[in-house]
Amino acid sequence: MGNQRRYERAMLRKISVIRIGQTLGLSLVEIGKAFESLPEKRTPTRKDWEKLSGDWRKQLDQRMESLQRMRDRLSECIGCGCLSLGKCRLYNSGDHKSAEGNGPRYLLVGEDE
Repeated sequence: MGNQRRYERAMLRKISVIRIGQTLGLSLVEIGKAFESLPEKRTPTRKDWEKLSGDWRKQLDQRMESLQRMRDRLSECIGCGCLSLGKCRLYNSGDHKSAEGNGPRYLLVGEDE
């Protein structure tokens, strides 16, 4: 058929789910886990998609909250735990947040959980 590839609808549906996941910022590992959660690793049905998209929605909500928190605090604080600004001494005296790991601990809340 003249250099044309023909795919089954099931494969096109899987590709669509992968593309949507990538567009949402999910990694291929996260998308793969979603497929593995399906019974017999089948192509998502409408009901499967409702569950997958609901799970992804929770992840996206967490990411959006984190981004909003960072946006709102960006000019005030770098989150303590590294390169603390003078003002951060109010929130992180003695650099106690460093015990939780390096990086901007206040801004990364929820990402390690």
